[in-house]
Amino acid sequence: MEDINLHFTGDFHALTTAHNLLAAALDNHIHHGNNLKIDVRRVVWKRVLDLNDRALRNVIVGLGGVANGVPRESGFDITVASEMMAILCLAKNFADLKIRLGKIIVAYNVEGKPVTANDLKVVGSLALLLKDAIKPNLVQTLEGTPALIHGGPFANIAHGCNSLQATKYALKLADVVVTEAGFGADLGAEKFLDIKCRLSGLQPDAVVIVATIRALKMHGGVAKNNLAEKNVDALKIGAANLEKHIENIQGFGLPAVVALNAFPTDTAEEVEIVKNICKSKGVKFAQSKVFAEGGAGGIELAKAVEEVLNSEKNFTLTYADELSIKQKISAVATKIYGADGVNYLPAAEKQIAELEELGFGNLPICIAKTQYSLSDDANKLGRPKNFSVTVREVKISAGAGFVVVLLGNILTMPGLPKVPAAEKIDITDDGIISGLF
Repeated sequence: MEDINLHFTGDFHALTTAHNLLAAALDNHIHHGNNLKIDVRRVVWKRVLDLNDRALRNVIVGLGGVANGVPRESGFDITVASEMMAILCLAKNFADLKIRLGKIIVAYNVEGKPVTANDLKVVGSLALLLKDAIKPNLVQTLEGTPALIHGGPFANIAHGCNSLQATKYALKLADVVVTEAGFGADLGAEKFLDIKCRLSGLQPDAVVIVATIRALKMHGGVAKNNLAEKNVDALKIGAANLEKHIENIQGFGLPAVVALNAFPTDTAEEVEIVKNICKSKGVKFAQSKVFAEGGAGGIELAKAVEEVLNSEKNFTLTYADELSIKQKISAVATKIYGADGVNYLPAAEKQIAELEELGFGNLPICIAKTQYSLSDDANKLGRPKNFSVTVREVKISAGAGFVVVLLGNILTMPGLPKVPAAEKIDITDDGIISGLF
């Protein structure tokens, strides 16, 4: 566990290096004459670091005179927000990886045309740095069950799923494969189904929706400090959030199983309420006690999943490729979030028009918003009604193959809290690690 949470196989370091090589090549090209006529005001490729550091969100590079490059504003993102991470996780093979790397847009020239990694002639170098990182990593659980861990695209700014290659390897090695998509059915599942499945041709046989009584009570208005206390009324109110997630999965034409992660504070009455809600929505219900009991605690859930694997399904995507960017945004906002409509800031309107003019209108969309609410307001818990969402920025991940749509204040370089976890982590002379979990 410690190795996985620290450096593991070095995949993230390789991605960080490759990403920053492209940034260095870009600034080097500008410094040595700028033959591509790059508009330094429209450089969109930042640098990355696999560390939370708010001080690097906005920086100025190239200071120090003529020998040190051309001064311009820039910044850092966290490595998992790199488009290269999304590319690594969507690449079908090494050849596809190189094609996608070459399509990365790093800047726009003075005529408003995209400048790509292909234009900078460094795709071979980027691919070389990722030659081992593209290989899925095989690990095992404490009970010896094999698992593939590969990639980690930011579950907001990207699609939040493991690599396509890891999924396909797993499908060749096992009768049943369980994979995960970051955040709820409004973010993780939507992106897994509308992006990863669309681009790969995969179709899942079932979806497991993970819920907790604590989370549902929080959606029902209970303060975080009081979640251990029994509160049937709040649970019933908050369960509307779970109902919407169930409806979302059913809207994709897929059978669902609700896995209720068990906590010691859960009461029999509260569990029964969730079970009855699932029954009323026509989905399977199972308690998962894996945290406390290991594999034995997951048998009920495994049997429930097994029962629905051969159920009838009619897999349907949220929107068609040929729709406009705005039509796709509207489809996700209204069908998945339950919004009444979409508002656009002037900058977003301009960006959408530009992307469609450049020929990117047929790509799927990847909406970045808060994971705490079905809306774009983190404070609107439960199942919000009578709301609209606001698009503030739209940008292209041409190599990954999707358009990124930003709602609300989404940060691509997180900051550390007042008391960082680093203050609690240590290692003894004998190599014993403490404080990591």
